[in-house]
Amino acid sequence: MEDQSLEKKFSKFIIAVSIVIPLVVAILFGVKLKDLGIQVEPLSFLPPIYATTNGVTAVVLVWAVLAVKNGKRKLHERLMTFAIALSVAFLVMYVAYHMTSESTKFGGEGIIRYVYFFILISHILLSVAIIPLVLISYVRALSESFDRHKKIAKITFPLWLYVAVTGVVVYLMISPYYV
Repeated sequence: MEDQSLEKKFSKFIIAVSIVIPLVVAILFGVKLKDLGIQVEPLSFLPPIYATTNGVTAVVLVWAVLAVKNGKRKLHERLMTFAIALSVAFLVMYVAYHMTSESTKFGGEGIIRYVYFFILISHILLSVAIIPLVLISYVRALSESFDRHKKIAKITFPLWLYVAVTGVVVYLMISPYYV
């Protein structure tokens, strides 16, 4: 039975989270712990870990879609919850890295530089846009509004998959330039 009251109940939360997360990430991206007098070793080991987390997220998303298409709704639910947890873990590691390390400059030249920045910018913009889509999709599933869930999931899935895959691509393209 559909319960749109659950969706209404979470709508302000979804809006708040969708605004707060990008703002906090943007602010923290510019904060360096050393500038605050906090001595922390740079967490330079994190980029390959959070890139791998993005790759695993992509695999989990595809697996989750296959599960639901094969009628395995409970497995689908667990995998989607895991994908959200992976995305949160990525975000924490990403912010921690940037709070302890200087940003790496892309050193490629020519057409590859334009390709890199196109992928990077589309990845960043869609990573912001995906937040409310994931949350709305999740709440619609929890409220058993499966027709409405399916409609938004058809938009959410390819965008989230793109963000996860391009996260790995961005890492692979910039990794030769890490100091």
